[in-house]
Amino acid sequence: MTASESYEFIAFDRRDAIAIMRLNRPDSLNAWNVQMRAEMRDAVRSCVEDPDLRVLIVTGTGRAFAAGEDVRGMGDLTALGPKGFRRHVRLFHNIFDDIEQMEVPVIAAVNGVAAGGGLELALSCDFRFAADAAKLGLPENNVGLIPGSGGISRLVKLVGPARTKRLVMTGEMISAADALGLGLVDEVHAQEDLLPTALAFAEKLAAKAPLALGTAKLVINQCMNVDIETGRNFERLGQSVLKLTEDHAEGRAAFVEKRAPSFKGR
Repeated sequence: MTASESYEFIAFDRRDAIAIMRLNRPDSLNAWNVQMRAEMRDAVRSCVEDPDLRVLIVTGTGRAFAAGEDVRGMGDLTALGPKGFRRHVRLFHNIFDDIEQMEVPVIAAVNGVAAGGGLELALSCDFRFAADAAKLGLPENNVGLIPGSGGISRLVKLVGPARTKRLVMTGEMISAADALGLGLVDEVHAQEDLLPTALAFAEKLAAKAPLALGTAKLVINQCMNVDIETGRNFERLGQSVLKLTEDHAEGRAAFVEKRAPSFKGR
């Protein structure tokens, strides 16, 4: 993560095998501009390529998780024209896809406002913990747009079409408690407890066999888009690979010897 030293709008905190990536543009509610998008792309790529990373936590600085795209810069994207816009934003959408697809658990610690692309970023994570004062929503409708960075396609699988239509079409911001009721977030905690709770959960995950966690994430994601029989085949394929790992042998030995396993990711 040494590249993070040159970032202006992204901060990293590394705690052994756990990394905390903090969006760091608090004066603008961590809304991203051209430079911040580039830094996010580089930072996420460094996480994907880090062989020692076992869990990633994404959070924000100040009173927001992220307000998504900075509205003041939207005109620059419009000037690219439809083809140029699609080419440009595809690079940014790849950040969310990388988070969703990287074979490492990713936790969104939603510390405050998560609006538009900020919520879409959280949706690309595997787990979402929210502060009790957080507000979440997809207000793109208010500027004549729709969520276009995976917000609709991910949200509809998480909460269903009826709830997705309400959130997208009204553009309303909802409380963390309401988000919990919808299944949009997994847990709600007091602001001061949010990051410690996310870290404790990350430490629990980091103690597991990393290859098994990564394979589980991969198979679960694939099973969202295939028929049941294909899903079963993915399970068998993943299991056939894990059966040959050193971590599986260590797990078996630790179980028999009644001790905690020491997984190496091999």
